[in-house]
Amino acid sequence: MGICIIGLTSCATFKSLNADVPLVQRIFIYSGTRLDWAALKTNDVAIRKFNTAPPGYPLVDLPLSFALDTLFLPLAISAEIFH
Repeated sequence: MGICIIGLTSCATFKSLNADVPLVQRIFIYSGTRLDWAALKTNDVAIRKFNTAPPGYPLVDLPLSFALDTLFLPLAISAEIFH
């Protein structure tokens, strides 16, 4: 069931990390959660920073992206420091 939900929401974490943004401008820490939150608040300026479309159901994707972003947090911190 969880895999079906992830497939339906098109995980914002993966979308934000695979965006066509230069490495220097890329947001690493909690990127999927930030993208979902910007979509929920309809903040077009924040969404444009990710250079990718937000998921279709950001409210459903938000807890899943938060969990995945938390799992990736050590890697995201090192990527943020050393990029």
